[in-house]
Amino acid sequence: MPSQPTPVAPGRSGPLSVIGNILWVLLAGIWMAVLYVVAGIIQCITIIGIPFGIQSFKLAGFALWPFGRIVLERTDRDAALSCVGNVVWLLLSGLWLALGHLLTGLLLCVTIIGIPFGIQSFKLAGLALVPFGKTVVRAGAPLPPEATVYARF
Repeated sequence: MPSQPTPVAPGRSGPLSVIGNILWVLLAGIWMAVLYVVAGIIQCITIIGIPFGIQSFKLAGFALWPFGRIVLERTDRDAALSCVGNVVWLLLSGLWLALGHLLTGLLLCVTIIGIPFGIQSFKLAGLALVPFGKTVVRAGAPLPPEATVYARF
C-alpha cells in the first residue's frame, strides 16, 4: 500500500524572496532585528527571562529575513503553557515590539512601493504579540504533525 505523501509548507522561496528580503533589510528589517536583540539581552538578565530572551533572538532572525518563510501554529504543544508564555511575553516586551512593527508598517505604507512591506510588518506585529506556540519554517519544508499555517511571508 503506498504511503501518504508528507505535507509541506505552502509557498515557494526563490529569487523574488531574496530580492524582497534584501529590500526588507534595507527598509525596516535591520531596525526591527536590533529591537528584538535589545529586548532579548534585557530579558536574559534574569534566569526567569532567559526563555523569553531566546524567543526574542529567534524572532530577531525572522524579522531580519522573513520572506520565503511560513509561521505555523503548533497544536501539538501544550496550549496552557503557550498561553502563560504569551501573557508574560506581552507584558515584558511583546506590546512594545508589536507597536514598533505597527509604526514601521504605517511608515512603509506611505509610499506605493512600501505597501507590500508595510503589510508584512503588520503580520509581524501579530506574531510579536503572541509568539509562543508557533514555529517558523521555510516554504516547501515538511510540516510538523498537527501544524496549521498562521501567516505566510
